[in-house]
Amino acid sequence: MKTKEDPTAKALRVWEKSAPGYDKQIAFFEKVWFGGGREWLTARARGRVLEVAIGTGRNLPLYPADVTITGIELSPAMLAIARQRAADLGVDVALRTGDAQALPFDDETFDTVVCALSLCTIPDPAAAINQMRRVLVPGGRLLLLDHIGSSWPPVRAGQWLLERVTIRAAGEHFTRRQLPLVQAAGFDIVEAQRLKAGSIERIFARKPATV
Repeated sequence: MKTKEDPTAKALRVWEKSAPGYDKQIAFFEKVWFGGGREWLTARARGRVLEVAIGTGRNLPLYPADVTITGIELSPAMLAIARQRAADLGVDVALRTGDAQALPFDDETFDTVVCALSLCTIPDPAAAINQMRRVLVPGGRLLLLDHIGSSWPPVRAGQWLLERVTIRAAGEHFTRRQLPLVQAAGFDIVEAQRLKAGSIERIFARKPATV
């Protein structure tokens, strides 16, 4: 009997394999589907920023000059590309490997947490969001961008069919939605936008300040 692969190990295997061609692949989708999303996120970043699942570092050129950036990524191959991108840009960023579901940082370490186009593939997105909350200071900012289940039934039906392949092959979900998880984790929603037939969502939330 074949042993079922651990979901996090599967995600690592997929991203290690995908790393060399990721930038070329995602560039098309960013142009036609996610356009402006990264700029929306980074414009709202403040202070000490943690980018969870930083991937190849595609957000690095977009951050305000006065933030300090830490990036964590499951895949060493993806992180190596991010490290080279940071060097090419002259951006000072602390990069390390790690799991979004068990962030290796102390409580209340960061002013902003950013996660772009990654909760769709993280095996336990609720655990990851709770970890993001833990490492944020009271009043800290959570900034998320992802594709989600469309609000238009014909598109959502197509996403559901696509998932029958993508979940098995790469652990990628198309009908998830992160907003309820953010609310369940106790964040206050500042801004939430749904675009492209409701299939793209941008979220700006705050961790409540300590009373």
